[in-house]
Amino acid sequence: MSSGRILVAEDDRNIREGLLDTLRSEGYEAVPANDGNEALALFRQRKFDLVLLDIMMPGRDGFDVCRELRARDEQVPVIMLTAKGEEIDKVVGLRIGADDYVTKPFGVRELLARIAAALRRTRRTGAGKRGGGGQGPDRFRFGAAEIDARRYKARLGRKAHDLTDRELRLLRYFQAHPGEVLSRDELLNEIWGIDYYGTTRTLDQHIARLRRKVTAGRGAGPIATVHGVGYRYEGAPGLKEPGR
Repeated sequence: MSSGRILVAEDDRNIREGLLDTLRSEGYEAVPANDGNEALALFRQRKFDLVLLDIMMPGRDGFDVCRELRARDEQVPVIMLTAKGEEIDKVVGLRIGADDYVTKPFGVRELLARIAAALRRTRRTGAGKRGGGGQGPDRFRFGAAEIDARRYKARLGRKAHDLTDRELRLLRYFQAHPGEVLSRDELLNEIWGIDYYGTTRTLDQHIARLRRKVTAGRGAGPIATVHGVGYRYEGAPGLKEPGR
């Protein structure tokens, strides 16, 4: 029985074949893509449980592919494969919706652990997606934004933004702890899971993207940064809104 179907988008034949062999030996159904265009074509045709996505590919690079994947599916985990030392690639990847990244050259055990962790997080929260990001009301306010959990939307006036499942779960967790200082480790454990292997930069990029979706005007909006610690939700009734 397959442990899940994984799309492997990697233009280097040796790396791609090595990934396919490794994943298949672990019980995954691994589907190869030689470049970005082929990866998108396969993604449109079939359902995948996870995507391994190389950044540097001919045709359409990993960034372009990730953007289109996210436009089509907000939930499928995307792990990007980046060159050693290219931190800007990691930052950009996280900003456009990647869940995690692995730096080349990478160890097989590390990669398999990250894949397994991403799939566990997705399956653990799968039952809650129908109602929108886990437990809670279908509609609620977060700062100046109106959140529609069933449609995964954040509306600010006439403008609406799509939310990922993880962004929605962050909103729900902040809302459940108004005024509390939530450490980065706590947020990573609660939203990504205790088996997450990434860094706090992943959380920071998600918060930055989320702020743009729930903040009217400039500034941090209802999510305040507590330097050296984490974040605090200041948009609940009775709490002072930042900048007011």
